Amino acid sequence: MGSLPRILPITVIDSAQPVPAEASHHHSDADQQGPRSLGQPAPCSLFVGDTPINEADIAREMQHHRAIRPEQARADAARALVVRELLRREAARLGFAEGTSDSRHTDEEVQIQRLIEQMVEDRVPTEDDCRRYFEQNIERFRSPDRVHVRHILLAAPADDVAGRFKARTQAEQLITELNAQPHLFSDLALRHSQCPSSSEGGDLGWLQKGQTTPEFDRQVFRLRQGLAGFPVESRWGYHVVSVDELDAGQALGFEQVHMQISDYLELQVRQRDVQHFLQELRERYPVRGLDEIEALAE
Repeated sequence: MGSLPRILPITVIDSAQPVPAEASHHHSDADQQGPRSLGQPAPCSLFVGDTPINEADIAREMQHHRAIRPEQARADAARALVVRELLRREAARLGFAEGTSDSRHTDEEVQIQRLIEQMVEDRVPTEDDCRRYFEQNIERFRSPDRVHVRHILLAAPADDVAGRFKARTQAEQLITELNAQPHLFSDLALRHSQCPSSSEGGDLGWLQKGQTTPEFDRQVFRLRQGLAGFPVESRWGYHVVSVDELDAGQALGFEQVHMQISDYLELQVRQRDVQHFLQELRERYPVRGLDEIEALAE
């Protein structure tokens, strides 16, 4: 079979997975025997039409749905299995059961992709749609803020209380020294910093948000230009930080973001259409038990 048609990464029913991945997640697991209790089949309270989804199936799926509470992970897993079964049944009803697998796709994935391509129409937004969205959300379209940073890292493990205190004290001393003699930053970085950037005078270059560890990132992007008056703490230790330059993000023009907006709007429309399609499938193949499982997660 030739290459499959492009599938946008649509999420379904609060899942973070694309439809084909969600629907056919761990397809091979369905053919395996689940846990048994005293020689009896695993209990079942979830059905799609006349097809049971037992607790063993849900338990296997739960490992792929992280959640703080097990009730939430169970609900997410049950929802994913329901979506998979709805799409599988509809693909079979419409005659997509003869899909051909390849090295990247199982039969079931091929069937589901073909089903979605046929039942959910591609609707590319017009330029007017994109321009209207741009004008209504113009503040969102800016190039990233950047900062040019030098630092001196006084390293200490996060669980070493004495080492952390020593590192902070040394950082404060270096800040005092640099306030008096700022030209010594490169020399002090070479002598004291435990970051590879020490050989470059502590220079980290231009940074954008998200390029460093989160706690360092949050603090650095709140600093004013110049030497920070306090040590910046991170998981690595304490940093003496100098913000040498600030570059505020610039507004982007429509032509620069046209394709980004088009993809976003197409995805939103497609997402809504998939949700409507799944709701139609729930009416065709009644789902029993999912509401009760979801209620336990609230």
